[in-house]
Amino acid sequence: MAAPSLLNWRRVSSFTGPVPRARHGHRAVAIRELMIIFGGGNEGIADELHVYNTVTNQWFLPAVRGDIPPGCAAHGFVCDGTRILVFGGMVEYGRYSNELYELQASRWLWKKVKPHPPCSGLPPCPRLGHSFSLYGNKCYLFGGLANESEDSNNNVPRYLNDFYELELQHGSGVVGWSIPVTKGVVPSPRESHTAVIYCKKDSGSPKMYVFGGMCGARLDDLWQLDLETMSWSKPETKGTVPLPRSLHTASLIGNKMYIFGGWVPHKGENIDMSPQDCEWRCTSSFSYLNLDTAEWTTLVSDSQEDKKNSRPRPRAGHCAVAIGTRLYFWSGRDGYKKALNSQVCCKDLWYLDTEKPPAPSQVQLIKATTNSFHVKWDEVPTVEGYLLQLNTDLPYQATSSDSSAAPNMQGVRTDPHRQGSNSIVPNSIGDTVNSAKIEHTAMKGTSMKNKPEFKALTDSNAILHSSLPSNASNHNSCMVDMLRKNEGPHTSANVGVLSSCLDVRTVIPETSASSTVSGAQTMVTQQAIKTESSSTNGAVVKDETSLTTFSTKSEVDETCALPATKISRVETQPAVMPYSKETPSNPVATVKAERQWCDVGIFKNNTALVSQFYLLPKGKQSISKVGNADVPDYSLLKKQDLVPGTGYRFRVAAINGCGIGPFSKISEFKTCIPGFPGAPSAVRISKNVEGIHLSWEPPTSPSGNILEYSAYLAIRTAQIQDNPSQLVFMRIYCGLKTSCIVTAGQLANAHIDYTSRPAIVFRISAKNEKGYGPATQVRWLQGNNKKASLN
Repeated sequence: MAAPSLLNWRRVSSFTGPVPRARHGHRAVAIRELMIIFGGGNEGIADELHVYNTVTNQWFLPAVRGDIPPGCAAHGFVCDGTRILVFGGMVEYGRYSNELYELQASRWLWKKVKPHPPCSGLPPCPRLGHSFSLYGNKCYLFGGLANESEDSNNNVPRYLNDFYELELQHGSGVVGWSIPVTKGVVPSPRESHTAVIYCKKDSGSPKMYVFGGMCGARLDDLWQLDLETMSWSKPETKGTVPLPRSLHTASLIGNKMYIFGGWVPHKGENIDMSPQDCEWRCTSSFSYLNLDTAEWTTLVSDSQEDKKNSRPRPRAGHCAVAIGTRLYFWSGRDGYKKALNSQVCCKDLWYLDTEKPPAPSQVQLIKATTNSFHVKWDEVPTVEGYLLQLNTDLPYQATSSDSSAAPNMQGVRTDPHRQGSNSIVPNSIGDTVNSAKIEHTAMKGTSMKNKPEFKALTDSNAILHSSLPSNASNHNSCMVDMLRKNEGPHTSANVGVLSSCLDVRTVIPETSASSTVSGAQTMVTQQAIKTESSSTNGAVVKDETSLTTFSTKSEVDETCALPATKISRVETQPAVMPYSKETPSNPVATVKAERQWCDVGIFKNNTALVSQFYLLPKGKQSISKVGNADVPDYSLLKKQDLVPGTGYRFRVAAINGCGIGPFSKISEFKTCIPGFPGAPSAVRISKNVEGIHLSWEPPTSPSGNILEYSAYLAIRTAQIQDNPSQLVFMRIYCGLKTSCIVTAGQLANAHIDYTSRPAIVFRISAKNEKGYGPATQVRWLQGNNKKASLN
């Protein structure tokens, strides 16, 4: 059981945009990081659609069009992808609705839809206070309140316990209503109850859980409907059942149903008073039901309620949405004021993290210099910061490079001949691989307003500025895949998989606000992705900042910047992490986990420029406090600069109101050795009659005259079949030109790398008087099938 004192409520006090007026009886859903609110009443029924961006802390009123529904309150409101369905509700005093509307949030387009009536029986009558729950392609309607009188001014309430199923069409539209035949005892009629649908991971049978409601008196009963057998039952629960209530919210996160607020009985000293005779009040009590164990846990009891600013004050008729593992609550009424004969509505927005955040992706290298790294990691939703840590070995000694050798590859066979000799080299040492920046749009530059203020890090290297100079060194960076974003409006944000073999997913040292990817030739420059259109594969990628995210799997090629002796181990053996119960079988991984980790700092965004780290005080195993994510006073700690030619291991953890979550898997990068050239940039791939045309720009930091370039292709070998993570490269070009032709015959021998998405892998490096510098790696995406086409 979580102690109530550990609940870390946060009130959002600083936001922008048109804030909706306070209300109750409204409904809300979440689409990615957006909270979308519709309806409700307070001095009239509201008909506007309000949207709150939980990342940018902005309210906005989208320009809706189409069959805009009238304002309503206590209606059904569910979200299916990027479409929202609205059913029923009160449209004016005493007059209820049974109309169904659909909102395509990707275009903010409303449409009135008319489902077919049931084969037997009538469609749902007009009502309010019903539950309307979505699972799969069906919505489930239960209960509510109807007006028996035809005269809306003469309100004769009738509580309902009927049950309907609404089948949806894929993408848009509905099929029709049906009335399933259920088994068992049906719950008593009620309105202003809640319902959630949950399916255990080890059981394929989804179940709907109905809790509480009003039928002249408030209820505290829990009902379960098996949606496969259509059987009603009353599950036996453990723990303290919340007080009877209505107009509360129920939110599903994981296997827990969180119950907050609502109207509850207030009997005062007369404990024998019947429910019908007692007074009612709003509450801010907070409980959850573990749907796997059927056990109630009280997080905030009624006796703990107060009107301090540490948690939301009592309320009913509010809305709640879950975004990730965070719960947001907005508005609602706080009680009936008899003296004023009016109700008072809250106008506050709160959120609560229900558990620690998951581990971020591995740290990814954007750029390395002799004494710094520019790194990033995939963003974790609804977090307040990231703790970045590193540890290191002693510096290694740089070895001299033969003029004909592959770029800084230790212990490999090479053929000294130039173009035409297919010299083959195995996967190279880490400092031969160059990483550049993934274009990321989701929550880029996220503001930390309204989030707990961490102690400011005065060191300019600890908190990343918005961008690096365009002429910054481009050492030790590897080209990585970018996600294709499907063509669509601002909120559609479907992440697709590349199907064409002619798109190069590369990255840029400076991320632009938006980019266009189009056709068979994609060029990466220092500032933005530029395109050349093609009639065979034209697609426009729009800036979808609010809704586009990376996949959970790291898009960085994991061979980047790893010592050659450790590449296969790192890729095949997960590193030992805190909070992990697994015992590593790899002794190397064990040694890594036992090394002392030092803080680089706490960062608000998912990028960092690292040139220093903080030394641990004597006797300390870790600087950071895990409990409530307290930040150490870094100003009191000594700092250590990064050293050229040194390998460093990185890990990162996310922080929210519950504390510091588990750390990511470990990544390893190495600072550059002075004097070697940087990596080639702006790689382009285009198709021609001979095969493909591969071209690049000279390094931004040549460190002298460039004597030659080498290009390599990962090829199929028996070695790769035995160990897919150990790539073998064949040199396909060596010369002064910044381009070459990769023939169809060479491509026929290419290895298709399936470590993330199917791709052909190229590496290009430059050589100066001192030798070969780091290589730029490009993954040329090939489509989703095993027989990737080169046509």
